[in-house]
Amino acid sequence: MPAFTHHIFVCGNVRSPGHRRGCCDPGGQQALREAFKRELKRAGFGPLARANHAGCLEQCEHGPTVVIYPQGIWYGRVQVEDVPRIVDRTILGGEILNDLLIADDCLNNPDCPHRRKPAAEARDGA
Repeated sequence: MPAFTHHIFVCGNVRSPGHRRGCCDPGGQQALREAFKRELKRAGFGPLARANHAGCLEQCEHGPTVVIYPQGIWYGRVQVEDVPRIVDRTILGGEILNDLLIADDCLNNPDCPHRRKPAAEARDGA
């Protein structure tokens, strides 16, 4: 079998409601991954593209988080309704969706300005 053309990892980390870092799959139902699987099938990828459940991708404050390999595209705040657009425009068309893109300088950066601050830090002005 040939190598995957695209391998999509969908964060399925579940945390308690109100956790300071957020939660990528609050319902624990893997709805985002299932949506990717449906859309990839609809687009005719067969076994050449795969959507997998991933544990924590450490981009919690940007979640729900998805990473697409081999391109290394990191998308944040992804919702089920974004999936057809991601498959059509990014997977099929090669276009980066800037409204979902997690900037390289924000990846693994606790000082990223896009991250939500915990309530205590926000109150204290940190």
